[in-house]
Amino acid sequence: MENTRPSLSDLQANARVVTLPMRVKFRGILHREALVFRGPAGWGEFSPFPEYGDPEAASWLAAGIEAAWEGYPEPVRTSVPVNGTVPAVGVEHVEKVLSRFGEVPAVKVKVAERGQSVAEDLARVAEVRRLLPHAGIRVDANGGWDEATAVDALEALAEAGLEYAEQPVAGIPGLRAVRLELQRRGIPVLIAADESVRRETDPLLVAREDAADVIIVKAAPLGGVRRALSVVAAAGLPAVVSSALDTSVGIRAGVALAASLPDLPYACGLGTLSLMEGDVTGEPLLPDGGALAVREVPVSEELLERYAAAPERQQWWLDRLARVHAQLASRTS
Repeated sequence: MENTRPSLSDLQANARVVTLPMRVKFRGILHREALVFRGPAGWGEFSPFPEYGDPEAASWLAAGIEAAWEGYPEPVRTSVPVNGTVPAVGVEHVEKVLSRFGEVPAVKVKVAERGQSVAEDLARVAEVRRLLPHAGIRVDANGGWDEATAVDALEALAEAGLEYAEQPVAGIPGLRAVRLELQRRGIPVLIAADESVRRETDPLLVAREDAADVIIVKAAPLGGVRRALSVVAAAGLPAVVSSALDTSVGIRAGVALAASLPDLPYACGLGTLSLMEGDVTGEPLLPDGGALAVREVPVSEELLERYAAAPERQQWWLDRLARVHAQLASRTS
């Protein structure tokens, strides 16, 4: 990347900060902020969540620079299958949420929300199964359960025929313990690692520790499409490509990653724009027939203006961009 990394002034010259309203609360937020910038190869996105520190955010900036200054690898497919996503909403809201995704081959259901019970999780999953009897269902706990709760909850959820359970507990030792206990009990639920891949200094440790059956990969937290491809190849585990609640610019990177993988055994978690009211393009990357096409994203000046963040938030992101650019430069200097 040394030959393609832009200067800070290059990034600042075209940087725009937006705040996009959500249709429903997701990850505890109702607005998603993002910084996008244009380079010689197109648009890139820099949108690590505000609570992430600068060292972690540096990988997100590397991914945005790859998109805008280097472009993407040649795809091996022209479209990628995507799943729907159901946040930790009440049962009465599940049908409305699902309706925004259209026909999808699988649905990811959020569970282990703080302040909610396992009974509420079971009811939400049961409602998805009732509405979509033939779809694949996977649950995502974002590390929210302890080991005992995770095993008991997944034993109950197994009746829904789960494809896998994503990050049921925090940390690689916990994942390994839950996976082994499920196997000991004969509970047929696969374990997928998300945070234990993208938020670890060594994204391959989860595979070496035999702590997961599946890995979730996201282009931005792993430093870009090419870096993510190398992680999947080295891990030797089935991979699911997912998003980090991105704009269409960020989703485009996820599509490029999924389109470049030699094997794509599961539908991708790249349909999250259906949870958002706004975007930076008039041609958002939304599922059509359960899939996303591999295509470019024309960013709209009118929408950049419409969703422009407040001046103080713009400055916050520009300051962050400067710090993280310095952090990224220090890694390879």
